[in-house]
Amino acid sequence: MSDQNNENEAAAMGIAPQPETEGAIEPQGVEGEGDPFVVLQALQAENADLKDKLLRAVAEAENVRRRAERDRQDAARYGAQNFARDMVPVSDNLRRAIATLNPEEREAASATVKALIEGVEMTERQLLATFERHGIKEITPAPGDRFDANLHEAMFEVPGTGQPAGTVVHVVEAGYMIGDRLLRAARVGVAKADEAAPSGTHVDTRA
Repeated sequence: MSDQNNENEAAAMGIAPQPETEGAIEPQGVEGEGDPFVVLQALQAENADLKDKLLRAVAEAENVRRRAERDRQDAARYGAQNFARDMVPVSDNLRRAIATLNPEEREAASATVKALIEGVEMTERQLLATFERHGIKEITPAPGDRFDANLHEAMFEVPGTGQPAGTVVHVVEAGYMIGDRLLRAARVGVAKADEAAPSGTHVDTRA
């Protein structure tokens, strides 16, 4: 009865009655939804995105592996660098001890002194062999070699040698390499430029 009254009141007010609908109104779907071609395109795009992410992840993992391998090799090759640098002066002192006696003095030395000298020489050879096993190589330029700023350190200039300016004429201390890194430059004396030589041939001996 109340429904009839409501309809009469609505008619009196000029409002047309709305048709009844069963159930809730469903929203419209996205355009193209259900179209196999659209679905295939979406799947292909998703697959391409996942493939790109996978390739990036694989590339990053490979980069990490390479860095780790390089760090491992560097550690094996250069791990003893600081220790080797500390041992280089020991080699210098052994060499100086051997050089203190000239051949005449050595020949005249007692058997005990000769045995001591031979022991020092053997120690030096063993130390150099140990250096070699650990990739540490000696740099000893010969007199007449061209000065190389990458491997040598010029300590002083020697005038009147008759050698071209910058030529090594004296080796103060041997240098050392560890792998492809300079452990210590060879310390040398070089020929000084003649007065008539161009100024560009001068070798800077400042540290």
